Formats: sequence, structure tokens, C-alpha cells
Amino acid sequence: MPNVRIEVLGPPPTSGTRDAFAELALEGGCKNYGWIKAMNKKDKQKYKAICHAVREDGAYIEAGENDVLIVKKLEANPDALGVFGFSFLDQNEDKVQGSFVDGVEPTFENIADGSYPVSRPLYFYVKKAHAGMIPGVMEFLSEFTSDKAWGEEGYLIDKGLIPMPEEEREKFRQDGKKLNNLLM
Repeated sequence: MPNVRIEVLGPPPTSGTRDAFAELALEGGCKNYGWIKAMNKKDKQKYKAICHAVREDGAYIEAGENDVLIVKKLEANPDALGVFGFSFLDQNEDKVQGSFVDGVEPTFENIADGSYPVSRPLYFYVKKAHAGMIPGVMEFLSEFTSDKAWGEEGYLIDKGLIPMPEEEREKFRQDGKKLNNLLM
């Protein structure tokens, strides 16, 4: 094992990317240890404090919300790791490489089909009581679920959204249009 200083560059606690990292990567690691996993049932606050915390000895460096800065710092230190969304990895694949997790590469396809373990779907919910009462709710729902927004070539792709398969998009589009209850 090489003797290299650990340096992880990532977003601050106020970031959604940091939330996803804590939930998927850090907590995901906790679930591999039975005694920590069991703590979730006994003391949720302690579990979260342990499993969502990052090191405070200088190994984790908050690089702000600026993913461009993280990429530049990764270029300067090729031994460092960065935490940021897939869109920046995709846009900078000539400068940085993604990390395999459980043998799965962070590719567009692996994220879209859910096989990359450190990725998650985006959910938003609409209360039926708000439809027709709050201006713009149904228009927002229609716009968000349109092909021009979340489709294969949609403008949300440029913002980092990875579209789900077409059949799923059509199902959720129809569910949104009809305000069907989400079944889990």
C-alpha cells in the first residue's frame, strides 16, 4: 500500500451533493458493519452522527460548491479524490477519472439503470390539493416531464440529470398528468 496523504475534496454540508455522498457512500459503508448498522435501530441520532460525518483532521477539504475548483485541485494533486456530480466528471473526463464502486464504473448507462451504487434518483412530489389551487403546479409538472426537459436530449441533461429509461419516463409522465399516487 502506498504511503500517500489522504486528500478528499468535496462540497460543504449545505450541498445536496454532500447529502447524497453522506447517504450513499458514507452510510453505505456503515451498513457493512453489523454493530453500526444495528445502532440505526437503537439510536438513530448517534448512527447518523457517525455515518454522515467526514474526517476533521484535514483529510476532507471543503472546496465549496464550485465543482470547477474541485477539478482544478484534482489536476494539481492526482492522488486526491473529489466528490461532485456526474456532469462534471463527464465534462472533464480528459482531466479526471471516476471511481469504481463495488466494481461498477460511473457511466451514464450505469447511473441511468441504477447499478452504480453511489447514485440516486430524483423525486419530487405534488399534493393533489395544490393542483388547480396553486398557479403553475400543473404547468411545472408538465414541463418537467416533457421530453424536451427530461428526455434523452433534454435540457436537464446539461444540468446533470441522467434520464431514466423511456418506458419509466412515460409511466411517470402519465402518473404526473393524472396525479396518480406513488406506490412504494
